[in-house]
Amino acid sequence: MAVAQTKQTAQNAQGLLPPADMAAKDSVPKDPAPRPPEFTKEQEFYALRQMLLIRRFEEKAGQMYGMGLIGGFCHLYIGQEAVVVGMKLALQDSDQMITGYRDHGHMLASGMDPKGVMAELTGRRGGYSKGKGGSMHMFSLDKKFYGGHGIVGAQVSLGTGLAFANKYRGDKSVCLTYFGDGAANQGQVYESFNMAELWKLPVVYVIENNRYAMGTSVTRSSAQTDFSKRGLAQNIPGQQVDGMDVRAVKAAAEEAVAWCRAGKGPIILEMLTYRYRGHSMSDPAKYRTKEEVDKVRTEHDPIEQVRKRLLDKKWASEDDLKKVDAAARAIVNEASEFATHDAEPDPAELYTDVYR
Repeated sequence: MAVAQTKQTAQNAQGLLPPADMAAKDSVPKDPAPRPPEFTKEQEFYALRQMLLIRRFEEKAGQMYGMGLIGGFCHLYIGQEAVVVGMKLALQDSDQMITGYRDHGHMLASGMDPKGVMAELTGRRGGYSKGKGGSMHMFSLDKKFYGGHGIVGAQVSLGTGLAFANKYRGDKSVCLTYFGDGAANQGQVYESFNMAELWKLPVVYVIENNRYAMGTSVTRSSAQTDFSKRGLAQNIPGQQVDGMDVRAVKAAAEEAVAWCRAGKGPIILEMLTYRYRGHSMSDPAKYRTKEEVDKVRTEHDPIEQVRKRLLDKKWASEDDLKKVDAAARAIVNEASEFATHDAEPDPAELYTDVYR
């Protein structure tokens, strides 16, 4: 089974990873990338709608942050949309999701209302955390979304705990635990790995390798840049996935989730992806060139890949695709209107949901 392999194909040949310095640290040859399974017309349109919703939402959030309507921190998910959308396609309603602070895309992919998400960003009472959590702390028990966590790597131990509860209940649910290449170097990650493998917990560790931990390239901060190998010491299998192709993500997700449901324990999926914006809104991202970003946008953009397939197969016209985009923009505009006109929380709300 492919998920049992400790290493699947990297996308070096496609330019998804820096070739020169990374090759120097990892000289193990990579096999040719397998062709991802084709999507049906319905699947392509679903992926396009979901990824466009996330992209337009994040663009709007960036605008509103610049206008002073969103305070605190704001980490955008632009460029990484295929990861959460592809993973979601493999889940059941009872499966959970938990992630770090670059979390708006995960919320929208899980089915949370864009109005509630945007209202939380602007600190309004209609937000998912009643306006008290902001960008980094949102939750939805109804959608099985457990955050949004501001502490780097903290969600990994929490996601492992959710998986422990799943096994204890015996309900065959799986927890997707997302974290980044920077968080992969945190100590609690490996404590969690050990516990998960020891007890064969149903958890998929999804490492979103977008090349840069805050402002530092993975080649400067990580001795092992193949993150699919990070579980070798605990006998956890890993797989590298083209995180810019929603079809490849879905295929890997289906195998990984099936592995967990079969009681075989945890598994790691390293998503080779890329963020177009800085680490947060305060990051000018001067540690990389404009040419690097433009190259990924031009050759590997997850949304443009879907658009091209729909056009090439004559499943859609340019007008059809413009309508899909317009629908996403309308949803986002409605959300921003709600988030700027909704009432602010009552000051007494500061004292609710607080453990003393």
